[in-house]
Amino acid sequence: MVQKPGNRWRVMAALCCSSMVIMAAAVDAATPGATTSSESSAAITVDPAVLDRYSGDYQLAPTAVLAVTRVGDQLFAQLTGQPKAEIFPESESEFFYKIVKAQISFKRDARGSTTGLVLHQNGADMAAPRIDAASAEKINAATAAKIQSQTATPGSEAALRRLIDGISTGKPNYSEMSPALADATRQHLPHLSAVMADLGPVQSVEFRGVGNQGWDLYDVRQEHGSSQWRISLGADGIIAGAFVTAGP
Repeated sequence: MVQKPGNRWRVMAALCCSSMVIMAAAVDAATPGATTSSESSAAITVDPAVLDRYSGDYQLAPTAVLAVTRVGDQLFAQLTGQPKAEIFPESESEFFYKIVKAQISFKRDARGSTTGLVLHQNGADMAAPRIDAASAEKINAATAAKIQSQTATPGSEAALRRLIDGISTGKPNYSEMSPALADATRQHLPHLSAVMADLGPVQSVEFRGVGNQGWDLYDVRQEHGSSQWRISLGADGIIAGAFVTAGP
């Protein structure tokens, strides 16, 4: 979904993400008057033993873990840096949020073990493998340390400049993106390219800090306006997620 400068527009993959998931780790918060998933889905009753299979940690982005827990007959999901939210079953493996328009599909192997989940939001499908508690703790500790240091991930500014340039010319380098981000970019590329062309060439990129999910925050000044970007860069240099708001 993209709008002209002066309104909000985004390239998201992940949870994705006013975020709660796209991009590649952003579940968008519901806006006033918006239709939420609960208006089109009906919750069913699922055996608590089934819910127990899904309790655990899932890596949704390099700096974000989606923690799933059971409380009584209810299942909750909490993304790094965000509050816990209940998710409701519409089948034994498909769940939906009521506070946002997003769904979660849990994946199991032939033996019935839960191997991961897929977060569905804004037309994107974000896969998150299941990880053990030690790995989740390590990711969360590293994210907390990054937030505390307010230091940009090495290479994130250069990656952001390449991303903006690729979108502006209509030739983004998809090999530098996560699959979810690449899919979202392909889907919205014509409109994104038009908006970036309206803003004009980049004049400066200024690092503003680290957000509460460990994403690097940048102000980008362009010839005819400005934009604010969040970017999540993996250790392999792949852009896991990006979120942009066009400003005055």
